Amino acid sequence: TMTQVLVVHHDVDIADIEVDELRRAGYTVEQCSGPTAGPCPVLRRASCWMADRADVLVYDVWASGDDGHALIDHLREMYPEKPVVLTSQGMELDWVQTEGVHGVTPLTGAVTQKRLVEAVETALAGRSAPLPG
Repeated sequence: TMTQVLVVHHDVDIADIEVDELRRAGYTVEQCSGPTAGPCPVLRRASCWMADRADVLVYDVWASGDDGHALIDHLREMYPEKPVVLTSQGMELDWVQTEGVHGVTPLTGAVTQKRLVEAVETALAGRSAPLPG
């Protein structure tokens, strides 16, 4: 089966580009504008049907309108088994963890197709082993 990716980005133009690049790389992709566009179940610690269906989540750090910290923490707690790629154009994120329960695969700077696909593959590879416990 094809890998399902959910792209969550506050900027629909950038999201469209990311979605196109991932589709060209052979992924099935869904798109969401995130909490800036309307109520987000994840921020209320409720499950999200789009996240439920996805194998990997690609989130823009500004998707929630702030630095994304609370959104990503909730996401990691609710979907500990799902890999998350966190994109951030031009900003290093000091709170981002790359290991453990809140671990994500950070992608800072310009998002090219090659870098995006590499980040998704890295994220998937890191979560392919069963989590301990």
